[in-house]
Amino acid sequence: MRQIVLDTETTGLEPTQGHRIIEIGCVELVGRRRTGNDYHQYIKPDREIDPGAIEVHGITNEFLEDKPCFEDLAEDFLNYVKGAELVIHNAPFDVGFINHEFARIGIKKIEDQCSITDTLIMARKMRPGQRNSLDALCSSYEIDNSSRQLHGALLDAEILADVYLAMTGGQVSMLLNGMQEFGVLSSEGIRRVDANRPPLPIIYATEEEKMAHSLRLDFIEKESGRCIWREWETN
Repeated sequence: MRQIVLDTETTGLEPTQGHRIIEIGCVELVGRRRTGNDYHQYIKPDREIDPGAIEVHGITNEFLEDKPCFEDLAEDFLNYVKGAELVIHNAPFDVGFINHEFARIGIKKIEDQCSITDTLIMARKMRPGQRNSLDALCSSYEIDNSSRQLHGALLDAEILADVYLAMTGGQVSMLLNGMQEFGVLSSEGIRRVDANRPPLPIIYATEEEKMAHSLRLDFIEKESGRCIWREWETN
């Protein structure tokens, strides 16, 4: 499964008032692991940035003077995200801006080319009545966001990737790979078994164990709004 964790920075809050995207940051996940194939681009908006927006992200009009316009990079950006699941915090904001940019140059809506997962909606279901800003989720899931003095599209996408993985299971990398990286496992330490050994016995779950398993899946589905194991069983 290819997922793109995406964030944008903009000149203001409302695309219908002519505000534009000035930064896009994307982090690619494949099989719940970062691939390093990230996407980051600053964009010249051809309009002034609101002073309030500059206070949030620190990006100035002067900094963007020599950056490409959106139409110059739209094809590359679309080729990068097309067909992926986009993971976005408060997706209507970013999707609205992307669609506004696409409409200006005759490209169909992003949701017609990608699926969208909104981590804000996920968080509200998992943590009803609690603050669910990105900073609040970092605190809850013990994600280090100390470098986030200002908003930045790529930095926020990187942080959101860690938050999303924690929200949906917490395991960022496979244990075996992690142990190999730190030298815990090596080829010398692998014990080979006899190929002619008798077959291992098959122990089937009891009815009581099956019932406990089903109840646990009910709990996971209720708490998270989705149960992958049950989807696999259905398919």
